[in-house]
Amino acid sequence: MGKKIVIVNDSMQKNYTYELVEPMGKNFDLSFKPELTPKQMLELGVFGGHYMTDCKKEFPKEWFENAKINPDKPDNTLNYFHKHASQPLKVWKQKGWINEKHDPRGWFQWYCRYYMGRRLPEEDTRQIKRWKAYRRHLAQVVKNCKAKDFSCRAKQRQSLLHWAYDSRKI
Repeated sequence: MGKKIVIVNDSMQKNYTYELVEPMGKNFDLSFKPELTPKQMLELGVFGGHYMTDCKKEFPKEWFENAKINPDKPDNTLNYFHKHASQPLKVWKQKGWINEKHDPRGWFQWYCRYYMGRRLPEEDTRQIKRWKAYRRHLAQVVKNCKAKDFSCRAKQRQSLLHWAYDSRKI
């Protein structure tokens, strides 16, 4: 694969560049097995449809063809489970979950760029560790809900979608 340089200019990053060193959707860390692609997540409805509305040029056009998006404001009816399941960016920053230099929008931005083929070994390790830790929410849904009872822990199920866990299967 010929390496490709991506230049980002959106409301949160100006002239940020990164290199795609892996084919899209391939060669993930062996311990990182997301159940949903970024395209699937956007189509299902995540983050109230307001995530990444100003940076479509960075990602494949087809990711947004059927995406549930509202560029004006978050709309929880666009979320698959119709629940608000996000913390404000301010909270993420306070807790040290955001890498301001590389992914100022957080985990999903990291995942989209990782999926595209960017690799930042130290940051990838950190984010994959966070993704694995989020699995505890999956265990709580399994333990406390009947299979496919989407009314049970709907907010938690929505948050799992935000982390590429397909909570529609449990």
